[in-house]
Amino acid sequence: MPESQQVKLVVVGSVGIDTIETPFAKRERILGGSASYACAAASFYAPVGMVGVVGSDFPKAYDDLYRTFGINLDGLQSVEGETFFWSGRYLTNMDDRETLVTELNVFAQFNPNLPPSYRKAPYVFLANIGPELQQHVLDQVEGPKFVAMDTMDLWINTQRDTLLHVIGQVDLLTLNESEARHLTGEHFLPKAAKRLLELGPRFVLIKKGEHGSMLFSQDGIFILPAFPLNEVQDPTGAGDVFAGGMMGALAGYDNTDEDTIRAAMIYGSVTASFAVEAFSLDKLGGISREVIEERATALRSMMRASDLR
Repeated sequence: MPESQQVKLVVVGSVGIDTIETPFAKRERILGGSASYACAAASFYAPVGMVGVVGSDFPKAYDDLYRTFGINLDGLQSVEGETFFWSGRYLTNMDDRETLVTELNVFAQFNPNLPPSYRKAPYVFLANIGPELQQHVLDQVEGPKFVAMDTMDLWINTQRDTLLHVIGQVDLLTLNESEARHLTGEHFLPKAAKRLLELGPRFVLIKKGEHGSMLFSQDGIFILPAFPLNEVQDPTGAGDVFAGGMMGALAGYDNTDEDTIRAAMIYGSVTASFAVEAFSLDKLGGISREVIEERATALRSMMRASDLR
């Protein structure tokens, strides 16, 4: 791999096949998984490498799709068996969903081993996988500049001690508001974030879906709205796209101060706004960085408050 294409961001997460039903449409056996969404989003901003596992049934067309995004696949394992499968149905509000089928398949034995070309990557995103696997990745990376991680209620309930240990080793923890409350026992988000910061990360990013996100640090709070949309086709993976876009932009800036993280969050939010306008990676596969910049400029304009009195 040429020096110019060295991976700057490593994303470790799930790769799956999804069947998704919304009030408007149903799509069967489409590409999903946290690594798929996060890598596609990050690819607009920096060279990104994927760490995940697929089965022998994984369609070649999806490998080809990854390559159209320029994603490095040296860390994508292919083993005998069936790829992780998830099926879900969204309710009318498009926020609540019910899981119909979860089949871990080859993902149940996933052991994320990083190829040598990934181990010195300066930026790492540990997407939503078990904390013991996240720890395994941290044991392999060599002096990263910035590590972010995601989590979920399942790990809070089943692997709390390991989860807390991993949280203490990363720079940024991202989770949604219900998970923040669950993990800390605090209802009000500023108090929950304060408790989470005490665990060790420099930053806590709480995702609030269509209501945006909140970044907490020892220096203050940054509140970012979501880009307003006329309609949402499929919200699956929106949080992963947000995190991947933010981490890709951060790697592109190659700076980790708070102002830069806030700027990177804007790209995360805007990239996610495109993703939910279609199923899977359909919309992300049809846009350009120039189109993203137009929407980012529009969001910044909406946030201007200098003329308010």
